[in-house]
Amino acid sequence: MSYFDVLDTAATGLSAQRIRMSVLSSNMANANTTRTEDGGPYRKKNVIFKQVLTGEHKGGVQVDKIYEDTKPPRLQYDPTHPDANEEGYVAMPNISPVEEMVNLLEAARAYESNLTILQSAKQLSNAALEIGRQ
Repeated sequence: MSYFDVLDTAATGLSAQRIRMSVLSSNMANANTTRTEDGGPYRKKNVIFKQVLTGEHKGGVQVDKIYEDTKPPRLQYDPTHPDANEEGYVAMPNISPVEEMVNLLEAARAYESNLTILQSAKQLSNAALEIGRQ
């Protein structure tokens, strides 16, 4: 694996985790959204990664797809809510803010790990150049 392969692989990790953090942030921001353009509550979104097996970024990772959770919404009793049904229940997004925060922290740590790899590769490259100058 060459120096540039290391950079490419870490860069794909940064990109994938940035997308994951964006999706998780959207989930948290919409944890109480009861009405969307499609009707009904916001649906939690999830990210699926896949390994890049060929091409320029071989060995890296990319987002395979972003999909909506199929779990039914949770019902919350609030007869005064404008989106309440006849029985007084409101369909709420099936999002756990605690779970989303844990996932967001995990994604942030993975992002930081890839950034550390880039910084380490840069330092090693600079050290090799210094040795060559002597």
